[in-house]
Amino acid sequence: MIIVTTETIANKKIVKTLGLVRGNTVRARHVGKDIMAGLRNIVGGEIHEYGKLIAESREQSLDRMIQEAAELGANAVVTTRFTTSVLMGGAAELLATGTAVIVEDA
Repeated sequence: MIIVTTETIANKKIVKTLGLVRGNTVRARHVGKDIMAGLRNIVGGEIHEYGKLIAESREQSLDRMIQEAAELGANAVVTTRFTTSVLMGGAAELLATGTAVIVEDA
């Protein structure tokens, strides 16, 4: 499956648009990770615990979007975007969206 953030794919022609696809995940912070992050915040530096959490969330939402596209028969997703939103204190949603398409060599 080809996934791009652009509207087109080099050397490919979109022959059919299948529609919007999306995948999301909602994650909550972990108390143990919050303690480590709080300590890092005091001394400065990258907060690895949250970096890992958001990377895992991004991959999971992307995987879910790809699965939805595959179920529609797509072989590519164009205009892929990521959006985040806070649902409540300590929990956030990461949403991946795009347009499922069928492409062929140009």
